[in-house]
Amino acid sequence: MAAVSVAPLSGSGQASSGAHAPREIAKFRRKLLAWFSVRKRDLPWRRTKDPYRIWLSEIMLQQTRVAVVVPYYESFLLRFPDMQALARARAEAVLSHWAGLGYYSRAENMLRAAQEIDARHAGRFPSEYKAALALPGIGSYTAAAVLSIAYEKPLAVLDGNVARVLARLGAVRGELRAPAVWRKLEVTAQELLSRKTPGDWNQAMMELGATICLPRSPKCGECPVAHWCQARKLGIAEILPNARKKRAAIKVTLAAAVLLDPSGRTLLVRRPGDDGALFSRMWQFPAIETPAGASLNLARHLKEIFKVKVTAGQMIRLTAARHTVTFREIRLEPFLIRVKRLPKIAGARTPFLGRFGKLAVSSATRKIAGSAIAHSQNPARIGTQRSS
Repeated sequence: MAAVSVAPLSGSGQASSGAHAPREIAKFRRKLLAWFSVRKRDLPWRRTKDPYRIWLSEIMLQQTRVAVVVPYYESFLLRFPDMQALARARAEAVLSHWAGLGYYSRAENMLRAAQEIDARHAGRFPSEYKAALALPGIGSYTAAAVLSIAYEKPLAVLDGNVARVLARLGAVRGELRAPAVWRKLEVTAQELLSRKTPGDWNQAMMELGATICLPRSPKCGECPVAHWCQARKLGIAEILPNARKKRAAIKVTLAAAVLLDPSGRTLLVRRPGDDGALFSRMWQFPAIETPAGASLNLARHLKEIFKVKVTAGQMIRLTAARHTVTFREIRLEPFLIRVKRLPKIAGARTPFLGRFGKLAVSSATRKIAGSAIAHSQNPARIGTQRSS
């Protein structure tokens, strides 16, 4: 434990390989919990002990900011108010209510998990760790978060926020996600956990990391547990934890065809393929990843896959847009193609452009539609040109 020891909690002020002093740990817990009771943000999922709602919030909050999640959370619950409603839902409806939130595999896994919970656990999120961990899309963090908050199970959470707090408290150097270091952080988190109020404790640790112990410019002067922070005492809080090695960004160009008939209807398809990571199972414009020659490759794609023949003169290059998905930096290259009639594609949809209703479409598809709508409203100002 020495590598991740929170030194002042040992009672001596020096890093200790033994257990933390119970008296210091008790003071540490009281300080943090008192701060949390007063300073915690009023978030909708903190007003309930319903494991379904807590689970939903934890899944939505993965890699997504709180401000973005709140309206999606509330809207999702209006449509799927409980586990049974979600378990009975069609994938199309679930994805439609997730559209724009990104990382759509989260919604797909939630649906599968809800169906398992309904069938095997009488419609209630299981209260046992192993049973929770066996569900689709549930990892150790999510299982610990839901079980501690909903059922007061003594399970400590460890996510990026909590790991950063622990790293600064113990002046931990090196890559936190390295397996050996992460395991030691898990041990430390469990040692510090308040067994009496594990739900509040876990939320307090996460709140501290999200609002005070920030990745950059931590607010050490406002920290309720600054007395126990080794990084602050050493003057290295701002440089810890060490920067995580990020995967190099991959630049992708995606050419998309906005086929538009005289009535203003367009073609949306749902196809697995090279662009699946971007669109998942959402409705999309016909599109293809292309390193160069966007218009030529898109025309070939339309002919080979959709049996639609277009000429260069038909293709109007629209304003490009940028989109980011995990490590991909995507340049969306949309083309407006006016046709006398839309092709008949099995399973396709032909909504009016931009009026997608309840169809599950991603934010990338909406960006493409936005370029086409802007051109249609004022083609001269958009500065588009026909593809050569």
